[in-house]
Amino acid sequence: MRLGIVSDSHGHLEHTLPAVRMLESLDVQRVLHCGDIGTDEVVELFAPWPTDFVFGNCDYHREELETAIAATGQTCHGVFGELEIEGKRIALLHSDDRHKFREVIHSGEWDLVCYGHTHVSAIDRQGSTLIVNPGAMYRADPPSIAVVELPSLEATIVEL
Repeated sequence: MRLGIVSDSHGHLEHTLPAVRMLESLDVQRVLHCGDIGTDEVVELFAPWPTDFVFGNCDYHREELETAIAATGQTCHGVFGELEIEGKRIALLHSDDRHKFREVIHSGEWDLVCYGHTHVSAIDRQGSTLIVNPGAMYRADPPSIAVVELPSLEATIVEL
């Protein structure tokens, strides 16, 4: 399965649309959004895929976002998502809570940790855990997303 990993859209449709087009062209089967979603309109752009969302520190209207996420048939995990896909345990968070982020990446409980917040793309390893920050769709130079192949856990940063 090919996962698309995105973060930090901050409600900017004009910056999110290129990411959506790239996800389409890469034929991803599922999307994980690592927070700072911003608006209901951004949520709607991800309706073509099963999408898992977490909130970031700039998601001020969480109840409205939760309603929009539910209306599109997607999943809202609040500030921390625990998933199992293709037999891999995946943690999904924004990482603005640095203590929680460090706890998660050092726990050894996860095969994959996906996070945002920094607006800087990164692929790292902590023991057997693959740690992926897709960068950001808004306020990033260059804007980027990530793709992760499951179950092999091969990750790639894709500049937009």
